[in-house]
Amino acid sequence: MQIYGLLEDISELVLHFFLEVHFLTISDNLAGNETFEKLGTIGTSSNLLVYLTTVFNMNSITATNLINIFNGTCNFGTLLGAFLSDTYLGRYKTLGIASVSSLLGMLVLTLTAAISKLHPPDCGTNSKCIGPSAGQMAFLLTGFGLLIAGASGIRPCNLAFGADQFNPNTESGRRGINSFFNWYYFTFTFAMMVSLTIIVYVQSNVNWALGLAIPTFLMLLSCTFFFVGTRIYVIVIPKGSPLASVVQVMVAAVKKRKLKLPEQPWVSLFDHISSNSINSKLLYTDQFRFLSKAAIVTPEDKINTDGSAADPWRLCSIQQVEEVKCLVRVIPIWVACIFYFVSIVQQQTYVVFQALQSDRRFGHSSFKIPAASYNVFQMLSLTIWIPIYDRLIVPLLRKLTKKEAGITILQKMGIGMFLSVVTMIVSALVENQRRTIALTKPTVGFEPRKGDISSMSGLWLVAQLGLAGLSEAFAIISETEFFYKQFPENMRSFGGSVLFCGLAMSSYLSSFLISIVHRVTRNNEEGNWLAEDLNKGRLDYFYYLIAALEVLNLGYFLVCAKWYKYKGAGGNTLDVAMEKMHSDKPIV
Repeated sequence: MQIYGLLEDISELVLHFFLEVHFLTISDNLAGNETFEKLGTIGTSSNLLVYLTTVFNMNSITATNLINIFNGTCNFGTLLGAFLSDTYLGRYKTLGIASVSSLLGMLVLTLTAAISKLHPPDCGTNSKCIGPSAGQMAFLLTGFGLLIAGASGIRPCNLAFGADQFNPNTESGRRGINSFFNWYYFTFTFAMMVSLTIIVYVQSNVNWALGLAIPTFLMLLSCTFFFVGTRIYVIVIPKGSPLASVVQVMVAAVKKRKLKLPEQPWVSLFDHISSNSINSKLLYTDQFRFLSKAAIVTPEDKINTDGSAADPWRLCSIQQVEEVKCLVRVIPIWVACIFYFVSIVQQQTYVVFQALQSDRRFGHSSFKIPAASYNVFQMLSLTIWIPIYDRLIVPLLRKLTKKEAGITILQKMGIGMFLSVVTMIVSALVENQRRTIALTKPTVGFEPRKGDISSMSGLWLVAQLGLAGLSEAFAIISETEFFYKQFPENMRSFGGSVLFCGLAMSSYLSSFLISIVHRVTRNNEEGNWLAEDLNKGRLDYFYYLIAALEVLNLGYFLVCAKWYKYKGAGGNTLDVAMEKMHSDKPIV
């Protein structure tokens, strides 16, 4: 309760949220770490595009690609973080090391702004901009490297470590987990909103050094909160590499590829579950029957006295095989998620450039909304929708569908992907209008960095950002829940990393698309679609291209969703088979 009191002194809003979802005292402490970590890292990264173009004097294409590569590497590095967590270190140690690394990374970034020799000189009105030197870039990339190491450990483990604090065997624990994923994302968006308003404003309008020092200090608070709660955490000890079991199934299946499966494999195949396993028992399924051959018992196979296989590289259990099938099944869904994320990436990059060339004045006042702060409308849309959906819509859907969650995870995901198509179409329409007005009625009294400023209010960008927020509320939250629940229990950190790897691949794919479009259209009669001056480009055409890709992706996803079987559903076990043999009643 002392930690609860400390949280109350620091942020009543954070406490109100965690009281609302009935977190235990342990989870309250994790809330402080989670919220301040997000406030710190997001406060640093959300305005990074503007920082690179204004302080480090990079052009928009270079800065955008660098941000995409940085974000992609952060997300792709979660595979290594998840492997170390589930195999050797455990989630607690991984989070601790990663938090310190993130703190050091943000400290380095703060120094690049605070010390003049660590960044290029300011561009004068009549002088040519000088780019960063090799030493300055090396120091900047060192900070990026530390942030990547931190994100690689924090992102796959935070969600799983938080879920570890709930007891699924108690009523309160089960009730908390049912809404956990929605509210976990809520705290993320709360941190985003604070970062995109207060912190971004300080960075853009007051001082970059101070603006970067604030999130660095918040990250220090995050580390403090995390380590203070060490003695009261539920810490799950890793049981060795779960990937070894996956490889064993693959190898055994290849060795026995010429064998024929029995007519009732759930009865005849090797069925053994280790007493040390933390995974729930899975039903036998007919999908990927090739893998099931790894559990065929032959005269050459020896069984230990405890019932386990003497040679796990030749004989695997049904349980091991079904766990591998769980991993294989999610791959097609994961591919659809990669293409979905491309639409979200655009709302985090090119929207900033749209805002820079729009009228950002708030009403008739002289106050101008920072360009990077417009993304707060996306977060606001998501934040408003989550409690409405969780408290009002889900109970109504539950009555209609008789399902505990109202609709299935994949149905929620599909709605989010459909909304992404609408988002990109609206984005294209808004950009077309902004460009048309800029070419006919530019705003007077601005000092544009690139081209004329459109007299169209930047608040028109709220339409596409609001739709993007709704799309995220359906798709990304359901994707987080999907990967967490569909992976075996001993691979939940990997489940979290899969989501971020999808984000990584989408960042790389987005950079690839930008580079291809830039190269193909630079000699176009209508001009480069992605010109430095958006008024001379056709960003709306690029948005239409993304919308077309999202339509194709939605069709692909619907096919995959129809084929998909949820973990533990639609299978057979030896217990079920015996019950069928000895009962006249049908098995439901």
